[in-house]
Parts: sequence; C-alpha cells; structure tokens
Amino acid sequence: MIVENLGAIYTQFKLNFYRQILKRFDNREATLTALEIFCVETIHAMNQPTINKFAEFLQISQANAAYKVGKLVGKGYVNKVQSKNDKREFFLDVTEKFANYYNINTAYMKTVAQRINERFCKDELKKLDEFLNIIATELMPEVALCEGVQ
Repeated sequence: MIVENLGAIYTQFKLNFYRQILKRFDNREATLTALEIFCVETIHAMNQPTINKFAEFLQISQANAAYKVGKLVGKGYVNKVQSKNDKREFFLDVTEKFANYYNINTAYMKTVAQRINERFCKDELKKLDEFLNIIATELMPEVALCEGVQ
C-alpha cells in the first residue's frame, strides 16, 4: 500500500504542476525543454553547486554539464557566481525567473499542507512530520548524500 500511496501523491503533485505550467504557455512558446527543467530544478535543489558537483550528481560529463548550464544561463534561469575565495571557481544559482516558475509547485504544496493541518489533530501532525523528516533525511540516501539537496 505504501508504494501505491507514495506514487499517487507524487503523481498528483506532478499533474497539478504540469497543468499549471501548460496553462501559462497557452498563447506562447515554452522557454525550457523538459530536460532543461530537470537540470535547473536539480541546480536549485543542490543549493549553488559548482558545475563539477552538478555533473557528478547527475553522473554526466563535465562538458555535457557545462553545455546544459550554458543553455540555462542563456535563457536566464541560472547565473554563474564567481567564488570570493577562488576566482577560478563558479557556483550555479537560480534566478528570479526560475523562482517565478518554481513557485507554481510551492503554492500547491502550501495548499495541501494547509489542508493537512485542517484535517489532522496535533498529535497526528507531529507524527506525520516525524515520518516525513525521517523519509527525507534517512531513507533516501542516494539523494540525501548530495551536499545541499533541499
């Protein structure tokens, strides 16, 4: 049952997100490909990775990562920020343009969280929060091992 329920929740969040995104592109062309969306969301989740860290995490070549980042920079979704300590190193940071796009999903998560708060008692909410925290920090080591993943 847990696999089905996790899958259903994940699918419902995705479907809502896709619907909201596609509504916005009714009268104009989308600016990001699906692959670019995955990349910029990964950069956001990794919290200012270097291109090397980004490439390592996705298990792609540095050249491929640099190409993908270049496209995102060109489209205005990512900035390269020079390190203050080592001028040769650059960190990837998402832009306000990405934040506007990402907030579509965050808004729905807040709506669902509010409904959860209204539906369950304090003890149930505390337990649910504990479970979700354990899942996020302990039970997904393949992703949690990536420094800075939110």
